[in-house]
Amino acid sequence: MILQKNYKKASPQQEKTPVFCEKSKKNTKKADFSLLLRQQAKKKVMITSKTNPKIKNLVKLQKASERREQNRILIEGQREIERAQACGFEIEQLYVCEPLLRSPINIKAEFTETVSEDVFDKIAYREGSDGLLAVAIPKYKSLSEFQPKKDALVIVLETVEKPGNLGAVMRTADAAGVDAVIVADPATDLFNPNAIRASIGCIFSVPVYACSTEECIKWLKKNGITIYCTYLKASIDYLDADFRKASALVMGTEATGISDAWVDAADQNIIIPMNGIADSLNVSVTTAIVTFEAVRQRRKP
Repeated sequence: MILQKNYKKASPQQEKTPVFCEKSKKNTKKADFSLLLRQQAKKKVMITSKTNPKIKNLVKLQKASERREQNRILIEGQREIERAQACGFEIEQLYVCEPLLRSPINIKAEFTETVSEDVFDKIAYREGSDGLLAVAIPKYKSLSEFQPKKDALVIVLETVEKPGNLGAVMRTADAAGVDAVIVADPATDLFNPNAIRASIGCIFSVPVYACSTEECIKWLKKNGITIYCTYLKASIDYLDADFRKASALVMGTEATGISDAWVDAADQNIIIPMNGIADSLNVSVTTAIVTFEAVRQRRKP
């Protein structure tokens, strides 16, 4: 059966009204649909599932072993991410939770994804986050590549265990203008998310190296850098030490202090006198005190 449409004769007024042909209408609709497709392609689809493969991988990256295997690090927070990028670190992925944003962002990333608040809670590793989490490519440097200047000031941390202490020391190093931080026999990875957080991104601005104690001592001796070890025995007051020459300030762990290898290698042991019942300070506090004494001594009259 063939259905035919009944067409009415157009009135004189209708005849004067321009009429688009059916083909033109189809082309217009096709053009409008193509534009819609392009707009949809440009618009990111929010990730709302915690089982999304990208989200599951971010959770994996919270483990040090997974970060090492993938050669990736996690950076949370706008300030930290922007500082990493300003220091030349490549931001590979950026995850944004728009309701948590506190200020406009200007971060360049290869891939950017928006996520829901529930999903962001899953991937965030700190409270009170500002809704930004990045995956970046770390920069690991060899100590042999470091060419110290004549009066270099270097901080050495032996077997630092707590990421928070490492981060706090990096913050001090940045503020004091230290030439490098060397982590000897590290017990935590350099770019642990909590170290990054504690450093407020300063871990990206100061050259940081990881090596063995033996390699570090050999390098310091080769470059004529005086080794000052914080040690309780055979020590002088840190205020009496001369830090104006090339100096390495060596800090041990809070539990055991520096190892015998550093005691034997030291050119001078130094101590911060204790006037109360405490017999020691937090390693990051000790580092800050001695480092800024070195900075004070190096000020030009």
